[in-house]
Amino acid sequence: MTTHDPSTAAPLADPEEVEALRARLEPLMPAAIEDLKDLVRIPSIAFDGYDQEPVHRSAEAVAALLREAGMAEVGIESVEGGSPAVIGRTPAAEGRPTVLLYAHHDVQPTGDPGDWTSAPFEPVERDGRLYGRGAADDKAGVMAHVTALRLVGEELAADGIGVTVFVEGEEEAGSPTFRPFIEAHREKLAADLIIVADSANWAVGTPALTTSLRGVVDVVVEVRALDHAVHSGLFGGPVLDALTQLSRLLATLHDDAGEVAVEGLVRAPDPSVEMDEADFRRDAGVSEGLELSGSGSLTARLWARPALSVIGIDAPTVREASNTLVPVSRAKVSLRIPPGEEPDSAMEALVAHLEKHAPTTAQVTVHRGERGRPYSARQSSPAMDLARSAFADAWGTAAVDTGLGGSIPFIADLLEVFPEAEVLVTGVEDPESRAHGIDESLHLAEFAKVCLAEALLLRGAGRLGGQRA
Repeated sequence: MTTHDPSTAAPLADPEEVEALRARLEPLMPAAIEDLKDLVRIPSIAFDGYDQEPVHRSAEAVAALLREAGMAEVGIESVEGGSPAVIGRTPAAEGRPTVLLYAHHDVQPTGDPGDWTSAPFEPVERDGRLYGRGAADDKAGVMAHVTALRLVGEELAADGIGVTVFVEGEEEAGSPTFRPFIEAHREKLAADLIIVADSANWAVGTPALTTSLRGVVDVVVEVRALDHAVHSGLFGGPVLDALTQLSRLLATLHDDAGEVAVEGLVRAPDPSVEMDEADFRRDAGVSEGLELSGSGSLTARLWARPALSVIGIDAPTVREASNTLVPVSRAKVSLRIPPGEEPDSAMEALVAHLEKHAPTTAQVTVHRGERGRPYSARQSSPAMDLARSAFADAWGTAAVDTGLGGSIPFIADLLEVFPEAEVLVTGVEDPESRAHGIDESLHLAEFAKVCLAEALLLRGAGRLGGQRA
């Protein structure tokens, strides 16, 4: 969570070599952007209830790109109940390291397409950015891997460095079959270094290494006040409708300052770096004049403390409302947890809070959902030093070690299944990318630097040596 002086990072290449590689990359970028646009046009939403044909089509498109990039072995795999993932491999020579490059080809739902400035699955360039669902998260991650291989793949093969590309197809849906998938394909996916391209940079012009991630637990809380709907005029008064009672229960989750009021949750140490509040307000879309919730530094509130959100409610819409008492209502509650917190402990604390504050005038049932571990990286390691050098060479400025308020729960699975591997969390997004939101976009000039940095990092991976047995 600090900024490292680029002069302390051993350069991976002399400046002339870096510029020569940048010059070689430049003519590759138009094709990379066009290929990215083709991926964005595929509505690969892996959520239940959506057509899964586009997810399969997206996997086929990624496999074709990896074959074209020169990977020796490319296949589409899945486990029972899972979405298609793509594995591409060029095995390492004896005693040489293998790098695993991760990204995902599935995307979030778009919300109301009418809220977008342009159609979410028709990519459009505006003011140096590419707009479309998945343009940043994470089809740009896929294309960063493909472009880096197009640039230095032959050099890596000549040096004996192995590369495996693993492009998942259900990350946005919570990676429900991730663990059984990597266990089933453990031999193919084993690596000395794992690069997860699914995070964000500090700002346009400043790269970042993500050294901490919050975990996540969620529940669905159901409040039932009646067996069936009844007339609000005839029965209202002695009976409070389920939606009102649910709202009152949800209101207990925060105090008046907006701090999470669930007892027993862990806080991590405050970060040493802070962000500009005006920039944060702009990037988050906070209207002028509104106060922010909580206390302490912004980075502490975003990375080191629990955050609790109501992300969905089942209730009649305003348009469909009638003069009846709502008999049952449900809400999905998502709790982000900082490094140092155990998901099971956080889940029990959240459930205990909801049960303790349940009204006596309704039946409250809490359904436990997803659990994902937080992540905290070692601040100094050969792989981290390698990445800092690559970023400094590509951007001409030091990388910032940052936390991220979001969650990538499967990183814990990677570390458990491949305990000898080092994991680097990088990304293609910037604060204006609006991943998961309306008008998601990718800064195209920054994308070129991401591709260059990854190429430099891959070329430098030979310094790590083959660590696996």
